[in-house]
Amino acid sequence: MNKSNKTYVALTGGYAIGEALRQINPDVMAVYPITPQTPIIEAFSKKVADGKADTEMIEVESEHSAMSACIGASAAGARTMTASSSQGIMYMMEVIPVAAAMRLPIIMTVANRAISGTINIHNDHSDAMAMRDFGWVQFFAETVQEAYDDTFIALKIAEKAKLPVAPNLDGFFITHSVENLELLSDKTVQDFIGEYKPEQSLFDFPAPGGSALGGENPVTYGALTLQDSYMDIRQELDDAMSKVPDIFKEVTNEFAEISGRRYDFIEEYQTEDAEKIIVAIGSVAGTIKEAIDNLRERGEKVGLIKIKLFRPFPYEAVGQALKNAKEIIVLEKNLAIGAKQVLENDIVQSIGSSEKIRSVVCGLGGKDIFVKDIEEMIK
Repeated sequence: MNKSNKTYVALTGGYAIGEALRQINPDVMAVYPITPQTPIIEAFSKKVADGKADTEMIEVESEHSAMSACIGASAAGARTMTASSSQGIMYMMEVIPVAAAMRLPIIMTVANRAISGTINIHNDHSDAMAMRDFGWVQFFAETVQEAYDDTFIALKIAEKAKLPVAPNLDGFFITHSVENLELLSDKTVQDFIGEYKPEQSLFDFPAPGGSALGGENPVTYGALTLQDSYMDIRQELDDAMSKVPDIFKEVTNEFAEISGRRYDFIEEYQTEDAEKIIVAIGSVAGTIKEAIDNLRERGEKVGLIKIKLFRPFPYEAVGQALKNAKEIIVLEKNLAIGAKQVLENDIVQSIGSSEKIRSVVCGLGGKDIFVKDIEEMIK
């Protein structure tokens, strides 16, 4: 249905991202299926086959090859995207940090799924946590609408920051769940993302006589760096990541103007007078909001902070939002075996203390988290 030049549809998260990819029409997309990411490339591949996009689809033999193909395509100046999940992330782990070190604006949508073993195809955040320190910008969606929007936001941030970006969405809870959402028009999307013009690529400097590589200003990607330069390059990567929050603000403000939907580093829900605040990531935030509404009706002062931007972590914004809380309950859909939990550590750094923080590991391997579970956690 169409109202005020906006299209309203019901789609799964996977197919919503497939539609977003059609609207972007990237130059290259390397694809390899893995549950629960497969619906994304399934939906988009069909659109390409039907002539609705002219993306060069590279069907590879493994996830390692998918990321390697993305690195090559992006280094050659192509707008490049892929998608993966869980063991696929593990298999491409050798080259995931290479994409960041080479400052390539690759987009990889991650359909979050538990890491084996034992074998499990359902949702938690262990795949995202495994790649958190490798120089990729990471943010998370709560809904199908947010996952659709994140695809455009991620692309623009990547190309401005010259860093790869991984927008995350919970496997099955979002990838396979049908929700109502509002689609942007194709023209609105194209105007927002603009034409991709890399500052340099392997093919920018043709040598005399028409050779593809070389010339007066040759470039190289992925060169060997030893003691004299490796540390400098890693520092430059960290410096680039430190600029992402300002870019995130700029891009999300532009997106709010065209969509009416505004995203920030964090989302606060009923936190103004909250004595107890839950901190969480992803689709579970919707369940938490319902539990908070129930508890508020009983007079309990409870709130939620949903972490949107996970890497770089918004320490200042989180610290400000939590400064008056008497108790902080951190929900972790990942188990850091033998160590403090990942999100808990980030919250401790945000407020400078661990005294009022309680970490709760839950939802591993897709285990359901019900409203009553949230209420019991709070009590």
